[in-house]
Amino acid sequence: MGSIALLARQLGHEVSGSDQNVYPPMSDQLTAAGIPLATGYKGSNIPTNVDLVMIGNAGLPRGNEAVEYVLDKGIPYTSGAEWLGRYLLADRWVIAIAGTHGKTTTTSMVAWILEFAGLSPGFLIGGVPANFAGSARLGETAFFVIEADEYDTSYFDRRSKFLHYRPRTLVLNNLEYDHADIFSDLAAIQYQFHLLLRTVPGSGLIIQNAHDQNLAEVIEMGCWTPRLMVAGTDGGKGLTAHLARKDASQFDVLLDGTRVGGINWSLTGGHNVANALAAIGAARHVGVHPDIACAALSTFNGVKRRMELIYESTRVKIYDDFAHHPTAIKTTLDGLRAQSGDEKIAAVIEPGSHTMRKGTHAETLASAVAGADNAIWFKPENIAWSMESRLQADNRTISDSIDAIIEEILVLIGSGTKHIVLMSNGAFGGLRHKLIEKLRNQQC
Repeated sequence: MGSIALLARQLGHEVSGSDQNVYPPMSDQLTAAGIPLATGYKGSNIPTNVDLVMIGNAGLPRGNEAVEYVLDKGIPYTSGAEWLGRYLLADRWVIAIAGTHGKTTTTSMVAWILEFAGLSPGFLIGGVPANFAGSARLGETAFFVIEADEYDTSYFDRRSKFLHYRPRTLVLNNLEYDHADIFSDLAAIQYQFHLLLRTVPGSGLIIQNAHDQNLAEVIEMGCWTPRLMVAGTDGGKGLTAHLARKDASQFDVLLDGTRVGGINWSLTGGHNVANALAAIGAARHVGVHPDIACAALSTFNGVKRRMELIYESTRVKIYDDFAHHPTAIKTTLDGLRAQSGDEKIAAVIEPGSHTMRKGTHAETLASAVAGADNAIWFKPENIAWSMESRLQADNRTISDSIDAIIEEILVLIGSGTKHIVLMSNGAFGGLRHKLIEKLRNQQC
């Protein structure tokens, strides 16, 4: 919603907004764009002369004070996704990136490749890409790159948001069960993806992860669009990679077995190789040759809060990562392990998503941190399952105190831990800023 607000402002609208919690980096972008922010969902935060209210999907059901105010006053309203589809994307070549993992990173990659190639795309990204000044812009050509989220649209529209976007180029990165607060099971998510396939024209292109069985089942439900397969490092047809370095920081890109370019970048991990291949496939569909795409990705600087290095000294590196699912935790830690070798790694994790707080992934969270030497779990107040019975083990601790966690991190650094990964999809109780301040004060 923050990115949509930025786009509306760029179109010349006067924009204001409110949220329950507003924090960087999005709050900084909104302030810089001259968009007033208010805290709390209150009718008093809605201007009296407003022409249209966009209602998001996070914590805004019937009974919410701001929602009831809009309805009682008869103010025109819509969802953010519907506004995008109707007023911004209708006449654009939409390149949509869908999947459980990697959407933000892959969307940022595609946008950067097109920018590097001189195509000046518009984009809307659910994070802040380091290669751009912000997370959204209108662009100067027909191309628009968008992160296509499967989460529902609003309290009055339970369809997935991506059904409003009508892409011509669609990336299907992967598909796992997530968002347990709105989807009863995996099949419910697959059905929404099937509906998404119904919106892609026959003259378009679908870039598909060749190894994801859940996506294969979606395709079997009906597909009317050509597909380009992304097969990782296994070789074969479609886009594949041959690793020059074990940590995936350097690799060759092959199309149907023929080398078409090479990437040497700061990112690591097989998940980012898959993201890169999908991005190259999407860019190729709009006319960017793979070797140009590879050159662009070799200058790609990542996304804030996606393994972002936020502190470094001679003793330790602190990373900030937007972890929301066990698979994302595992692939991130595996990538860091491949890069760091035998150096000690500690993962500090807040199970912050609705799905993790509910306990849907309780059985797989413990194994997700196998790549770390130590794991510290933050216990939120509203957790619905026993973390102690599932996660407590040697070198695995649980705490409901941010201050106690900081002290434990300092002990780990003192005993030789070189890498600390802070993993959360929320504000994490201010841990990042408090920890960095402590490290600086102690010259650690």
